[in-house]
Amino acid sequence: MTDAKERAEAKAGGAGKSMSRKSLALLLGAVLLVGAAIAYRTLGGGEDAAVPAVADAGPPSIESLKAAAEADPLNPGPWQELGFAYFETGQYDLSAKAYRQAIEGDKDNAVLWSSMGEALVNIDASILMPPRAVEAFEKALALDPSDARARYFLAVKKDLEDDHEGAIADWLALLEDTPPGALWESDLRQTIEQVGKINKINVADRIAKASAGRPAPAELTAGNAIPGPSQEQIAAASAMPPGEQRTMAEGMVESLAAKLRANPANPDGWVMLMRSRMTLGEPDKASQALKDAVAANPGDAERLRKEAAALGIR
Repeated sequence: MTDAKERAEAKAGGAGKSMSRKSLALLLGAVLLVGAAIAYRTLGGGEDAAVPAVADAGPPSIESLKAAAEADPLNPGPWQELGFAYFETGQYDLSAKAYRQAIEGDKDNAVLWSSMGEALVNIDASILMPPRAVEAFEKALALDPSDARARYFLAVKKDLEDDHEGAIADWLALLEDTPPGALWESDLRQTIEQVGKINKINVADRIAKASAGRPAPAELTAGNAIPGPSQEQIAAASAMPPGEQRTMAEGMVESLAAKLRANPANPDGWVMLMRSRMTLGEPDKASQALKDAVAANPGDAERLRKEAAALGIR
């Protein structure tokens, strides 16, 4: 994870203003992590916690992403974004294939391997942990032992194999390494609590211990509330021309906004949206996001306003 000092800063002016490639790469990576927010679909009796399709995600279209990827078969960046777009629209088989092609251009990228693994997990609800997905997660961890997605799903595999204690231990280790305010944190806690309850394993004290020393929600600021992207994600985004980077970022931010309209009870997601709007040079939209966030989450109004103030939002 990047240091808070490297976080994307707001750029003055409207959407036509320029922004540094570093800032845009950071934004792209951070928004990509929203798509990787953890959801353990097997806990609810096998029901799918599917990501809703986004009708108004804005540019770029899947067709344009596909054309860009096919024009440069060994460039991992366009294939990674195509895989992400397919995943967001529930086309998991195509998503896995796109990530597989991205890997052809960057075989040592742990994020690509774990992204492919997650897509493979979602293809067939009757196969809870496909062998190809396991192989992808294991490859990701071999490349980067800190890859949160791979760690999470390999713990899921332990739970499915009735090693509930081992799974909980691995999830607790992941929780201990999870940045405060990470978008997957609440899902991870809920997973640990539910698996503990189902299997009569007391986890309350262990969750508290894993979380010890981390700031409480009221102490979070925009600099540490949302985890930064990995170096691999920054590199993939930075490899694209600035114009394509901005187009990709705008589409991904609109996708995030659509998710929040569908499920507004997500303070962390609103913080990400505000931060993204400011990074894109859209202060008016950032201000509207703050209003919408407070209206939907009155209990978190103080924190949301504090986050907004740290970003320069009025």
